[in-house]
Amino acid sequence: MCIHGNLMKEPKGCQPRDRQMCGRSFSLWTTFPRSLCSHHAPRKVTRANGARRAMAAAVTAAWAQRLAGVRGLLLDVSGVLYDGGDGGGTPIPGSIEAVARIKQSGLKLRFCTNESQKSRDKFVGLLRRLGFDISVNEITSPAPAARQILKERGLRPYLLVHDDVRSEFEGMDTSDPNCVVIGDAGDGFSYQSMNEAFRVLINLENPVLLSLGKGRYYKETDGLMLDVGPYMRALEYACDIHAEVVGKPAPEFFRAALKEMGTEAHETLMIGDDIVGDVGGARCCGMRALQVRTGKFRPSDEHHPEVQADGYVNNLAEAVDLVLQFADK
Repeated sequence: MCIHGNLMKEPKGCQPRDRQMCGRSFSLWTTFPRSLCSHHAPRKVTRANGARRAMAAAVTAAWAQRLAGVRGLLLDVSGVLYDGGDGGGTPIPGSIEAVARIKQSGLKLRFCTNESQKSRDKFVGLLRRLGFDISVNEITSPAPAARQILKERGLRPYLLVHDDVRSEFEGMDTSDPNCVVIGDAGDGFSYQSMNEAFRVLINLENPVLLSLGKGRYYKETDGLMLDVGPYMRALEYACDIHAEVVGKPAPEFFRAALKEMGTEAHETLMIGDDIVGDVGGARCCGMRALQVRTGKFRPSDEHHPEVQADGYVNNLAEAVDLVLQFADK
């Protein structure tokens, strides 16, 4: 029984009260047709009922196999925990409680984000105001990693980043820049700022472009927003260079998160909303990955030509239900 594709789709006939009657396990009521729910099933036991029960058992076994031995979770933040927007954004229903349940379970946990519009301190402050129990030392984000690269190579950056992220590069020499660091600058993106970055790069013998992620877009409460990726691609094209991505889906970024969390790739599960950045990046590093149907998720992601998740869930809360049922067994 394949666990991909329609595995997680909830039957249209089941309302909240039906879920209670069908049991807590979403692997039954979100996978199979209406007739499989006990609320809708005929009372008389038939051969078809037996086949359905066997199918349900097979799906449960498949989930158990795919999540067995998981000791640590990497969680994306935007689109998984909350959707950004006016006033800081809105928590995705069930996500606050899901994070708390993971921490209570004893599983290792780390938040792996490409957030580049806020410093870690401001980002964590926002999440805490929304109700999440998160600390700065639980966050792996690209700006500190980029700073370390600049320091190791003796690079002086032109910073095309959001004003709230500049504090992550405080104290660095930015005079006579010999590289460009680009992040999600938001309203800081303009023809003038992009052209200045272009001029720095085009005049270098060995141009270096560090990009804090390469996402195409993300979701806020009022709709989808362009991410850093399109701007990064514009500079790559104009200067005929390839950017060094510091952030997801770069393997080095995931390995750093694993090292900080203290787990091996094969015993770690990534949960994210980006089929390429989260799921693809994690699986390339040997991790397992689930995609949530929140944030930037699109239905076509479940049929991506190159990347397939180990499973698809409606939200983080459902993912945690699964993990706590089958992980580390």
